[in-house]
Amino acid sequence: MPSKPHKPLAHPRSAYRVWRTISTRWMDNDAYGHVNNVVYYSWFDTAVNAYLIERGALDVANGASIGLVVETHCNYFAPLSFPQTVDVGLRVAHRGTSSVRYEIGIFGADDSAAARWRPLFEPWGVWQFEQSSLTGWCSNRNGPRFSAWHW
Repeated sequence: MPSKPHKPLAHPRSAYRVWRTISTRWMDNDAYGHVNNVVYYSWFDTAVNAYLIERGALDVANGASIGLVVETHCNYFAPLSFPQTVDVGLRVAHRGTSSVRYEIGIFGADDSAAARWRPLFEPWGVWQFEQSSLTGWCSNRNGPRFSAWHW
């Protein structure tokens, strides 16, 4: 008999090092009265990119590198809705030689976790991205890497 899958657990606030507060908007609610899943992904993207930009690790206007999300996973624990302010916690879960795995936690006003996201970013030099298609990159994981994001 197959084993019962384990239920993912939320990390507490203390697990995250960097914080950003984001307000929900009227348009974030879906027909069911809670924030739509796609909005969470926007918050995740905002938290990571704002952190990198503020620390000088990413220059979207003039920089020579971009970050690609090559893998992502999100667990939802509790609904959020407009109007509400959410806290987005960020931490580095793993830093390799060619990628970084962040973990982002979304917390509502009652201090309970609403979601946890685990993306895998591959930093790339723009010249590398222009010289290869994503299809070619995905089939050749041993190619060169641009490694500029060190925490």
